[in-house]
Parts: sequence; structure tokens; C-alpha cells
Amino acid sequence: MTDALRIRPIVRGDYEQWLPLWDGYNAFYGRSGATALDPAITAMTWSRFFDAYEPMHALVAESEGRLVGLTHYLFHRSTTSIGPNCYLQDLFTSEAARGKGVGAALIEAVYEAARKAGSPRVYWQTHETNETAMKLYDKVAERSGFIVYRKMV
Repeated sequence: MTDALRIRPIVRGDYEQWLPLWDGYNAFYGRSGATALDPAITAMTWSRFFDAYEPMHALVAESEGRLVGLTHYLFHRSTTSIGPNCYLQDLFTSEAARGKGVGAALIEAVYEAARKAGSPRVYWQTHETNETAMKLYDKVAERSGFIVYRKMV
């Protein structure tokens, strides 16, 4: 990326550029075509970024007037700390931006947002097959050792 990389909060006018990144993120995790998210979920996700009562936030990476990455994060309470925890839920960069520091810059921006919110912890998950991303994650954080269990109910 050029020196013009800028990480900033998302704005309503970003929708047309955000949506292909969001779709790319979902496709990476197998949510496309017949398994795509219901458009109502995408619409609700988008609206939450602009609702002051929602704990969900979005940042984008912009270079030369184009969005090249996104991250979505939220704050939640925990039984093990007084301050809120920060869950970095989604992180995605365009294919052309990969390996150029965009992902690391987005993560650092989430760290800064967490510090400002008084959050002692930022954490996230990735799929065990996402080896490319794990190379970055191992540079900017430590593995927790926890295994995630889930059941759709």
C-alpha cells in the first residue's frame, strides 16, 4: 500500500464499497450462493454501525479513495473484568491489499479503540485453515489456547 493508507470509522456513504468487502469476507467463510447470508442480516449489520445504542463498530481501510479493508468489533461485559472486552468479529482486506500491512493497521486501530473504551482485552477467532491470516495474528497477538465450541439452536 502507499503511504496514503487511512484507517477510519465507517460512514453511511461507504456502503457501495463496503458491501463487496463484506461479501468477500462472507464468501471466504463459505457464505455465498445458496449459503449466502439473508440480505436482512446484511441490512441489520449495516444499520448497527450507525445506532448509538449498539455496541457494534466498524472501521475501514482506505487507500487512494478506495476501501481496501474492513473490521467490525463490539464491546461486551465479562465476569472476569470490570472494563468491557472487545471482540474483533470480522477482518477482511481486498485481495490486492493483502500482505501490505492493511490487516495489521486495522487490528492496531481496534486496539486503540479498545484502549479508549477502557477495554483490557481484544480477542478474535479464525478458522484453523486460515493459515495466511494466522501468520499475521501470531505477530500482533498471542494465542489464547481456548477451543471454541458452538451449537446452532
